[in-house]
Amino acid sequence: MNFRMNTSQINIRNPDVGSLADPVRRNLYQALIRSPVPLTRDQLVKMLNLAPSTASFHLEKLVKDGFLKTESKKLGSRTGPGSGRPSKLYSPALDEVQLSVPAREYELAGRLLASAIETSVETGEPVEKSVISAAYAEGLRRGMAAGDLEKALSDNGYEPESDGEGLVLCNCPFRRLASDHTRLVCGLSAALLEGALDGSGDQKHRVAPAPDGSACCARLTTSTE
Repeated sequence: MNFRMNTSQINIRNPDVGSLADPVRRNLYQALIRSPVPLTRDQLVKMLNLAPSTASFHLEKLVKDGFLKTESKKLGSRTGPGSGRPSKLYSPALDEVQLSVPAREYELAGRLLASAIETSVETGEPVEKSVISAAYAEGLRRGMAAGDLEKALSDNGYEPESDGEGLVLCNCPFRRLASDHTRLVCGLSAALLEGALDGSGDQKHRVAPAPDGSACCARLTTSTE
């Protein structure tokens, strides 16, 4: 399932998908995305013809799940005693939401490929080698940030599962690209995995080819060294 709204961009991994799959929450979020200013619950109630209790429930769910942020502000020109209580205003915490089930990382692939092309143009290094270097460096960074291999893999959409011989990767974050440009994109993915291994300090596994028909072209086997 894909759900997309156009403005700047952010990828959300492992969200509560129901937050925006629900039509009421989706309408609330879209109304706030389109508004040039934050809105109160009552303004949204009038705009979308909702019951106040229904709007409150769904707005707070969106806040809890990180899609909206709130602020308190007095509306109108009156100030001081008797000017009334501050109103709670809602606004988007994110400019664009892209949800993909299973997770995809096409934006990451685009950034790595663009960086590799720039490096190749500037240095004369073959593009494929530049792609491997860029992907490894990114994997190293993400592995260090996660501090644990399985967390790094899960955070980046690979959906690892232990099978007694290592880790099976149940999802390819670059599936459509990999099907059209297998050598380049699978090489990128393998380098990303190698970087994640080194960055997380994992010495128990190594990257190996996965059997034909697997969700990902690679898997992680328990090292025999």
